[in-house]
Amino acid sequence: MGLLNFIKDVGEKIFGGSEANAASPENLQKELEKHGLNAEGLDISVDGDKVTVKGNAATTADAEKIAIALGNTLGVATVDNQLNTANAEAESNFYTVIKGDTLSKISKELYGDANQYMKIFEANKPMLSHPDKIYPGQVLRIPQ
Repeated sequence: MGLLNFIKDVGEKIFGGSEANAASPENLQKELEKHGLNAEGLDISVDGDKVTVKGNAATTADAEKIAIALGNTLGVATVDNQLNTANAEAESNFYTVIKGDTLSKISKELYGDANQYMKIFEANKPMLSHPDKIYPGQVLRIPQ
């Protein structure tokens, strides 16, 4: 998967995280569990604002969701996603939300059809709870 970039001064505020540094590996693991993502057996390490995650994920989609859940937290600038997947699939593209964006607008821009916004919403569940709840700086998975 490789290195993903995030805006470190936006995102979910979790205990121990600040604009300067990411939260502890333990608290980041709890963040994954909060979203119902399987964090069992993952090796999460933090070096300032860089998070590295190693281990195994069931699918490419799971690996991508783990990376964006970690990266969309306050204090994380990069996630080095070194997860292995049993069933490799085509990787998604990623999109950083800007002010004024909606899932429909992003869908129109990337797919040519505003009505495909639910595809983006579904690809980012459970981190997104509602199609209207996105924020500038948030990184989203954009499936092929």
